[in-house]
Amino acid sequence: MSIPIWKYALSMLTYFVVLLCITELLRKKYKLANIVWICSLLTFPLWLMGGVSGWFRWAKILSVILPTIVVGFCRIANFEERKGSFWEFFQKGWILWFVYGMLFLNILEATLKDVSLGNYANAACGFLLCATIPFAPKFWEYSKTGEGDLICYTTVGWNFLYTTWNLCFVYGESPNYFASTICILMAAELYPIFKKKPELYIMSRVYTLATHMILRSCFGTMFLKVMDASTWYNASFAKYWGILNFILIIPYLFWYMWQLHTGKAEISFKRGKTNNNVTTLNT
Repeated sequence: MSIPIWKYALSMLTYFVVLLCITELLRKKYKLANIVWICSLLTFPLWLMGGVSGWFRWAKILSVILPTIVVGFCRIANFEERKGSFWEFFQKGWILWFVYGMLFLNILEATLKDVSLGNYANAACGFLLCATIPFAPKFWEYSKTGEGDLICYTTVGWNFLYTTWNLCFVYGESPNYFASTICILMAAELYPIFKKKPELYIMSRVYTLATHMILRSCFGTMFLKVMDASTWYNASFAKYWGILNFILIIPYLFWYMWQLHTGKAEISFKRGKTNNNVTTLNT
């Protein structure tokens, strides 16, 4: 059954705004955020009822929600400088490598799925995205002011390439959820712009993706009633989109390597800003 254009527009705009509001609320209320994500695991019976099946879908949900919970504990532990073995566990330097690793794994999961779907060019782009994630802990920090944000100094180019790569992946893997994916990726892109804090991209991406994964797992049929984009799918378009993504990331890869080689990354990745209000984690 075809969906009227006005329903796409209304539902996508509504979902986009909802995602921005949820991100803003959970970013500011970091304790509430962690309670929400911990409690979200209790909704797993709805995942089963909603038809969640297959290794990729379960791995995707858990590899998003569990690290989001870890990020929540880290925000509390580092921002409030809590004492005790439990909280000090989340103040160790390796924890930033863990978060880095979860982002790496999240991209790698989709990349391997792209390979199985035969979209090799987009998969190659995914592998290069993994290789160009700014290293932890040099470009990852926890803020000591405001809301104790997780800060990651990704570049504008990396954010854009991640967005177009991810859209292409979802377009080929789950075209019926492509419209809702546009919403979560645009919310993640635009939230840091609205806040004038580009270093919040990864945090906004974590929260928009975690929100979407829970809602989709529990109420997947709701999305399909108002945003089913399966009729938009075209295999040739997906193939050439993947090729374009691969072409675009090649010059970025060389730029990224040049920034690291020349020592300019400290400035270019951080957009010329030095953030002194951050937590230096213990090794």
